[in-house]
Amino acid sequence: MTSQDDPIILADTITVLPGPVAGRVLVAGSHGGLYPGYLAASAAVRAVVFNDAGIGKGGAGIEALAYLDGLEIAAAALSHSSCRIGDANDAMRRGTVSEANARARAVGVARGMACAAAVSRLRLVPQAAIPKPSSVREHRVVLDGPKRRVVLVDSASLVDRTEDRGAIVVTGSHGALIGGNPVKALAVDAFAAVFNDASMGMERCGVSRLPVLDQRGIAAFTVAAASARIGNARSSYDDGIISAVNRAAAALGAEVGEPARSAIDRWASAPLTAAAS
Repeated sequence: MTSQDDPIILADTITVLPGPVAGRVLVAGSHGGLYPGYLAASAAVRAVVFNDAGIGKGGAGIEALAYLDGLEIAAAALSHSSCRIGDANDAMRRGTVSEANARARAVGVARGMACAAAVSRLRLVPQAAIPKPSSVREHRVVLDGPKRRVVLVDSASLVDRTEDRGAIVVTGSHGALIGGNPVKALAVDAFAAVFNDASMGMERCGVSRLPVLDQRGIAAFTVAAASARIGNARSSYDDGIISAVNRAAAALGAEVGEPARSAIDRWASAPLTAAAS
């Protein structure tokens, strides 16, 4: 079987792959931050396509592209305004390329190209011997607030279903439902949750977890991608500016335009009987 015959692998999140992807072209619904790039390299993909998450603060939404160039892996990012982040099928159906690294450009991938056309080009990338990438860690830090724990996780996949129950969970993840599935909004019954809005994106999908979490009584808000580095929970906490809130968060006083840390610290000090409802 030639590389042109290999099936394209689709994954709504690069943290959960459908099987072996070595030597394949992967279309991931994930943002193109550094850690997703590391996961792509660790899986030895031939090439990978991400969502650019609006690029955001410090270019964090496409940081993987340069990183993967250094490993001789072709990579491209799709415009957040062309398809839903967290939805690989939508990426293939509607996505258009916003950025591509040198190795992808060498086979003709260019800005404005439809995702399906870009994938056809990426099939032509010769398979290189991929060196084992140096480790890139996602971080999990627990801050003991006066009343509630604040848990900083660079990815929502690092949530602990037991330890984080009732905590304020601050993530670096985008606020879109993975594959549009409400079950995947958050893996724990937290008191509150924070996400990056990935520049809102197509159909405001970057905040689509918020109403779902409302139904579970979890206060939730997003921070603007321009204010905090996507994939970095510490940046969400230290730098983030609130861009959208759900009803439960609004009831607890969170406001659009407020520094995220102000609302988080206030909630961490509130009596434990306070509920997001």
